[in-house]
Formats: sequence, C-alpha cells, structure tokens
Amino acid sequence: MKAVILAGGEGTRLRPLTLQVPKPVVPIANVPFLGYQLDLLRRHGISEAILSLGYRPDRIEAELGDGSRFGIRLRYVVEQSPLGTGGAFKNAEPFLDGPAVVFNGDILCDFNLTEILRSHRRRSAAATLTLTRVDNPSAYGLVETGEDGRVARFLEKPGRDQVTCDTINAGLYVLEPEVLQTIPAGVNTSFEREVFPGLLAGGRPVFAYVSPGYWIDIGTPQKYLQAHRDILEGRFAPPLAGFRFDPGGTPRGEDLDSPVRNAVIASSAQVGKGARILGSTIDQNCRVGERAVIEGSVLWRGVLVGEGAQLRGCILGNGCRIGPYAVVGEGVVLGDDACVSANSRLLSP
Repeated sequence: MKAVILAGGEGTRLRPLTLQVPKPVVPIANVPFLGYQLDLLRRHGISEAILSLGYRPDRIEAELGDGSRFGIRLRYVVEQSPLGTGGAFKNAEPFLDGPAVVFNGDILCDFNLTEILRSHRRRSAAATLTLTRVDNPSAYGLVETGEDGRVARFLEKPGRDQVTCDTINAGLYVLEPEVLQTIPAGVNTSFEREVFPGLLAGGRPVFAYVSPGYWIDIGTPQKYLQAHRDILEGRFAPPLAGFRFDPGGTPRGEDLDSPVRNAVIASSAQVGKGARILGSTIDQNCRVGERAVIEGSVLWRGVLVGEGAQLRGCILGNGCRIGPYAVVGEGVVLGDDACVSANSRLLSP
C-alpha cells in the first residue's frame, strides 16, 4: 500500500513563518514537519509516499529529498492551480495502483495506522475516515456515525446548538481505487464537501474509525507552539524528536554551563554562560548570548540572541537577530531575518 500526503496549501494561517518556508517543512522540534508523518507511515509498513504539492515545491523537495533519511521512498506531483483536497489526491493517480492512505499535510498525530487499516479491510469499506474526539467540535467539521461505525452525516463547522457529537474529521483516510473514479481530473474538488458526501449519496460503504491518541492541527502559530510544548512535556513522544533532553536533565553529549530544562537544542547551537533555556527548542547554528533567558519559545536556524535578552512564548524564523537586553514577549511571531534592536521591547497586542 502507498500513501498520499496532501501538502499543496500556502500555509496562510502560519504567516509570516511560511512566507519563505512552506508549511510541510516548518521545523517541529528541529525536524521537518512532514518527517513525523513519514516516520508514522514507515513504522506501520508503508514504504512509499507521494507528496501532492503546490506552494514552493522545490523547497520541500530540497528538504525531504528522496525520503531515504526517513526510511521511505518519496515521489512528488505538483498541481499547476489549486485543486482542493480531492483534486490533489486525483493528481497523484498516476503513481497509485491500489488502496491508499491519505494524510492532510497539516496534522501531527500518533494514531495506530495498522489498526485503522485492519478496520478498513474487515468492513470492506470504500473509504475509512479517521476521527478524533475534541472538547470544542464547533470549530471543526463534525462526522456523525451509526452504531456500526458507518458514516451517517457530515456537518461543517456547526453552531453550538447544532453539535450532536464530539468526533471530527482528523484528516487521515484509507481510500479504495473506486474513490478516485468519482473525482474529475484537473478540477478543484473537496473531500469534505463533495467526494465523501457523494459516496454516501451513492450508497457506498463509508466507515469511520475513532482513534485514540495524540492529534493536533499545526496550522496556526498558537497550535504550532502547542505542538512543541506537547513534545517537550511528554504528551507526544515521537521517535524522530531530534536532540532530545530528558526533562530536567542535561543535554546528551553537551556540557553547557547554563540551566537547561525540557529543551531541544541542535548540536551546532552555541549557548553562552549563565543563559537559561526552559521549555524551548533551538535549531542549527543558533547563538544564545550570556545570561539570556529563553522560555517556551521556538528558534529556527541561525537565530542570534544577544546577551541578557529575554524571549518568552515567541516563535523566531530563520536568521532573526535579537539585540542585547531586548525583550520579545508571549505570542510574538517573527518571520525570517527579522531584527529587534538592543534594549527594545516587542510585545503582542
């Protein structure tokens, strides 16, 4: 079986971070985001994935290559104009020769894919939709199911008085080849609004698998930062998390003269004496000045943090420069190469 990852969006909700770096390869704990999906596929026996791309495909291919470092073979297809979720799946058809696992390219999860596939086969489903439970389903698309697990109805972003269940579409599907035949080639088509409702209307067997386990949509800065916190605090523990420290411990292979707790720090990063790094991730070639404080923050590659600077709850893109004794506060998001001058204060409204 092969997988298709739908990664053609522009990541507008994550701007300014995605103005230069496409969402599929934004770093999560110093690992390209799609690396986690590829690793999940590999661990459940899938050896080949097709990435359906649209925005900055060259940058994604340069980052992920042929997939060998993730233990999986990668192929790439590029849409010339936006095709929607269903159309992007159709665009990968030349590489497909049977059932496929389909991932939305903005979810981080640890679902048991083997069990999902087993459920799909046992029920002889045309499509199996993985669902997850959330506390506030009104912000998502609800999926109602019968007692046998068959999908009964879709309800996109209901009002609070319309909420009938807490199960939402998690963006992970198993689809038989017959689903491809319902999608027109080269036409913008939505799984959620057209393909799946069409299968239901045609009486096709569409089932749901309600999966326990971790799930998050990383598509906003708040959720992106939350994903890091979940990794650092052990709520999500993927095997790929690079340069991990044990909570409360010291860096493996490092001897930093600085307090470090619940952090991921790349091997090439330099941390000055007396700096405090708590609940944060620091990527390759960053330099942190003496007595700087970094709490609950994410630093991409090549960030320079001056002496005595304070960063709390912020996200800094590649190559940002933070001057000595500057303060960058909770909720601030800086795109690549942004500069904050010495002794300045940058706080979110």
